[in-house]
Amino acid sequence: MTDNSGKILKSIHPARIVLPIFIGIAVTGFMLYREYEPGSLSLLSFSLQSVFWLLVSFLFMALRDFGYMIRLRILSGKVLSWRKSFNIIMLWEFTSAITPSSIGGTSVAIFFINKEGVRLGRSTALVMVTSFLDELYFILTFPLVLLLIGRSDIFSLDGSAFTGPWYHNQYLIFALTGYALKFLYTLVIAYGLFFNPRGLKWVLLWIFKLPIIRKWRPQANESGSELIQASREFKTWPFRNWLKTFLATALSWTSRYWVVNALIITFFGVSWLNWDEHFLVFGKQLVMWIMMLVSPTPGGSGFAEYVFRGFLAGFIPAGTGVAMAFLWRLVSYYPYLFIGAFVIPRWVKKHFVTRRKP
Repeated sequence: MTDNSGKILKSIHPARIVLPIFIGIAVTGFMLYREYEPGSLSLLSFSLQSVFWLLVSFLFMALRDFGYMIRLRILSGKVLSWRKSFNIIMLWEFTSAITPSSIGGTSVAIFFINKEGVRLGRSTALVMVTSFLDELYFILTFPLVLLLIGRSDIFSLDGSAFTGPWYHNQYLIFALTGYALKFLYTLVIAYGLFFNPRGLKWVLLWIFKLPIIRKWRPQANESGSELIQASREFKTWPFRNWLKTFLATALSWTSRYWVVNALIITFFGVSWLNWDEHFLVFGKQLVMWIMMLVSPTPGGSGFAEYVFRGFLAGFIPAGTGVAMAFLWRLVSYYPYLFIGAFVIPRWVKKHFVTRRKP
């Protein structure tokens, strides 16, 4: 792999937390100014029970990261300690939080893992397998949730069922398109990892002969070589290891989505036993996740708050959606900015500055 240390270190500078924080607060403030209704915030009830469920929402985020740490430990053959796994996850989440999309994210993740003592080939394989498992969780969970819910209002903005032809529902079309792309991506990764990595590399190089993307052909060649290495690493992995890593993946993503459910219980007193409503909220978040993937802002900042307010309107009283969206991001997004800003200087000092001393 090309040594991109300087470029990567520059891209994860702690000062870059300023832009996503500014965008998120600016959009939240603008929406509050436009949509605030006098007395609406009084609907956000707060009690000892609320404190409990607010802590539960933070616990879900901790479980999310814990699941990722378990997965890293298994995939690395326990070469990565709990401390190293924690650092990698925080750095990885910080990078995701300050960049508009996953472009370049793979190289950064490989960089982090390699610097923590995992050889380059296995680091590459590890990151590719995590991507495969993440997508596999989504393509298995989304249809299962739709089947369990059996309701059309999962694709509505106001909580009411959509009564027109299915092809007139833009959110349904958007979700199905995103699902199809994820499904195709998962098939490609699975084919490349387990059946024909060299053939997939050849296809990549052929595609990158096109004039418009030809300048990225060296990177495509590099990615193809990494894919071959990944296949060698994991093709003969025992089933129990795959099961463990998938369950860790399921723990991470399910915990992430249930943060919103905990916040709704926190402020609006919805019973945690009302599983029908909670599954609907869970399903809506799967749809929201597709929308956030196409956001041009760092970490979906601003866009996520806007989508949250509208897409979960059926569960949040009028006038409180913006405040709830901000609280959601306060639990699930902003902590990674500050934790990452704290971890990065110490991590860089350990792996770069200290080594340069005579």
